[in-house]
Amino acid sequence: MPFDHFDFIAPFYERVIPPAIVSRLVELAGLPIAGRLLDAGGGTGRVAQALRGQAAQVIVADASAGMVRQAAARDGLRAALAHAERLPFPSASFERILMIDALHHVADQSQSAAEMWRVLTPGGRIVIGEPDIRRWPVKLIALAEKAALMRSHFLAPARIIDLFASAPAQTTLIEEGLQAWIIVEKPALSP
Repeated sequence: MPFDHFDFIAPFYERVIPPAIVSRLVELAGLPIAGRLLDAGGGTGRVAQALRGQAAQVIVADASAGMVRQAAARDGLRAALAHAERLPFPSASFERILMIDALHHVADQSQSAAEMWRVLTPGGRIVIGEPDIRRWPVKLIALAEKAALMRSHFLAPARIIDLFASAPAQTTLIEEGLQAWIIVEKPALSP
C-alpha cells in the first residue's frame, strides 16, 4: 500500500496550515442555509467546524482515514471516509458543497466535479477554493508537493471551470492574491 501523506500529517496538520477565513467562506457560499453542507476533501474538519451553525448539518468527507478520525472527533460534525470521486450520498442531498485546497489532491478531478454536481440540490452552490497555479509562489508549492511524491495536480482556474462545462452550471471566478475561488451554481427547479 502506498504511503499516505495525509494520514501521516493528520495529527499535526492544523498546527502548520493556517485556518481559512471563515467570514469570506460564509459570503462566497451564501450562508447561512437551512439545508446540509458538505466539506468535500475536508480533511480534519477545521473549515467545517468553523461553519457549524451556518447549516442544519455539516458533513466532512475525506479519503484519508487519519484526517476523518480527526474530523469525527470534533463536536457537532459528521465525517465520512470517502473519495470525492465516489461520494456515498444520495443525489441532490446538499445545498452547499465546499472543496477548499483539495481539488489538486484528488485522483480524478473531472469525476470529483461530476460527483459534487450530482449531490448538489437544484438551486445549490459549490465553492471551490484552490491555490492559483498561474502564480509563481503556487508553482513552487506544486514543485514541493511533487518532490514529496504527492499526487497533486493543480489546475488553472479556467480548467476548473471547464470541469463543469457539460452541466447547466453558472460559474463565477474570483481571484484574490494567490487564491482562486470558483463558484458553481445549479439552476433551481422551475415552479
